[in-house]
Amino acid sequence: MGRALVLSVLLLCIGLVGYFFGTRSHEEPEEPERIVEVAPTPSVVTALQKLARLEGAALHLERVIDLKEKQSRFFGLVEAEDAILLIAAGDVTAGVDLSGMAHEDIEIDETKKTVRVRLPRATLFSARVDNERTYVHSRATDALAERQANLETEARREAERGFRKAAEEAGLMKTAEDSVARTVRALILSLGFSSVEVTFADPGVPRASGPHEGTAPQGQ
Repeated sequence: MGRALVLSVLLLCIGLVGYFFGTRSHEEPEEPERIVEVAPTPSVVTALQKLARLEGAALHLERVIDLKEKQSRFFGLVEAEDAILLIAAGDVTAGVDLSGMAHEDIEIDETKKTVRVRLPRATLFSARVDNERTYVHSRATDALAERQANLETEARREAERGFRKAAEEAGLMKTAEDSVARTVRALILSLGFSSVEVTFADPGVPRASGPHEGTAPQGQ
């Protein structure tokens, strides 16, 4: 009887010890203190680079192309011509290519939550003739002239050159830069910054769009 009592006490003690250590082994270990640091500049640059070629402005144009080719016959005694009158319509788009931006183009003050951004200058992305709205008004070839198969192609090329020149004279580049600056401001402000200043890189004197507080402006 005494032996049985001692054995029961030993078994009870072993059970309590096993329960104690088993419970401790299933407790979650205490996690060490974690500090997460986020480098802000690469995040902003990456966000801008994802926009890639950001179109800022588009212009719809129409031009009348009166193209003539002079041809001499009979040793220059007779002049003949092959002519075309093309009514050309097209579109010109301009914007900023953000894919080449580097980290040094972004300056961030984390304390003041301000950002300075230097963007590339706007360029013409495309100047194209709209085939659906472009047509040949008239085509005339003198009896002694040779009809040129590529005259309409030349007229269309001239229309594209004219579209580019007209867009530059109309200030399409400045309009595109202003539009892109507003878009970039809005994007960076949405990341939690309070002030964004946008400038444009240039071999000459850069044109700054100025700082902006709060939300991005909607017009100029």
